[in-house]
Amino acid sequence: MQKVNYTQLELNPFTVISEESFLLTAGTPDSWNTMTAGWGGFGYLWELPVAYVFVRESRYTFKFITEHPGFTLSFFSPEYKEALEYCGCHSGREGNKVENAHITPIEIDGHVAFEEANMIITCSRLASACLDDKLIDRSLMNFYPQGDWHHLFIGRVEGVYIN
Repeated sequence: MQKVNYTQLELNPFTVISEESFLLTAGTPDSWNTMTAGWGGFGYLWELPVAYVFVRESRYTFKFITEHPGFTLSFFSPEYKEALEYCGCHSGREGNKVENAHITPIEIDGHVAFEEANMIITCSRLASACLDDKLIDRSLMNFYPQGDWHHLFIGRVEGVYIN
């Protein structure tokens, strides 16, 4: 992996998130979990480069992202689509989904990411908020029929690595 400045990234933030998905990983190298995510984005906030992601309370990764100061976003080439689908359909509570998805965890900047990723972004958590009563467009309530709200997590981009 080669560390690059975030200003060198040339990606479409709309397609890299919505069409390709990524693994969101939180915790420490000794205790962590990952999940496939498809909601999030990048921007500039509080005079900092940031990434933001959304995690439901029911996801096992929620425990790790709320209890630890940082997280990673690992992006993969299309050949890893099945691995990401597997990680999105299986919980880390029930077994080693990473081993079954045939991807390799690595430590980077004190966080966990994946060797097979073509881009890894490390983040330190800056803020979070639950979207429960914050939805202005009430039609979005259709995404939460059982009240399993997403929490927004905003992280400062600390490192960008390209493989």
